[in-house]
Amino acid sequence: MSKQMEVIALLMLGALSATPARAQSFSAELVTVDAGDQAGKSGKIHADNGKVRIETPDLPQGFFILEPSLKVSYFVRPSQFVFMDAKQSSQLTQLLVPVDPDAPCAQWQMMAKVADIPDSSRTWRCERLGEDVLDGRATLKYRAVSPKGVAITAWIDPELKFLLRFRNQDGSGIDLKTVELGPQDKGLFEIQADYDKFDPKELIERVKQSDVWVEPPKGSPRADE
Repeated sequence: MSKQMEVIALLMLGALSATPARAQSFSAELVTVDAGDQAGKSGKIHADNGKVRIETPDLPQGFFILEPSLKVSYFVRPSQFVFMDAKQSSQLTQLLVPVDPDAPCAQWQMMAKVADIPDSSRTWRCERLGEDVLDGRATLKYRAVSPKGVAITAWIDPELKFLLRFRNQDGSGIDLKTVELGPQDKGLFEIQADYDKFDPKELIERVKQSDVWVEPPKGSPRADE
């Protein structure tokens, strides 16, 4: 191989290694689990071409759309024709994203930054605990610790490149059940063109200009924001 071809090959390998993880296309039932490890309400999750849609029973009035490659995470409310940055509204938007099965913490840390989690610039730590089988699917089991020292146990499906289960320290968490492989409807991941982006900060500024706004006393938490 000529030197020129070697350089091209190395550049191609570098580009591939820098490509964000993309989960295999699938849908699954999303089941909440309480601290007693008892299954609760269920929702739905769809993943396709690096995008994720989360329909959680805790927020039945809308759904989340995530596109980690663009570092965006939105909550969509169809009844009000609006969408907004998800930020810290749900732990799920930080964990239910495509990951590198050998190093999942990198993607979780990136999504923590998207959510504006305090100390999200500091390093997450992932420790592989072994292998496990969930509902007939092989998984890699991890202990992941956030910069604040909060630990979760996570089971990653290396074929899907996606988390199938996680448990918080109190035993609560999420299970993905009844995984169905296959392309997903592209419309599931789109925000309608006539939806407006809702910005809470903009709303507060508009209220400040109205007659209903009362300036808080100096020294109060709201005055110091």
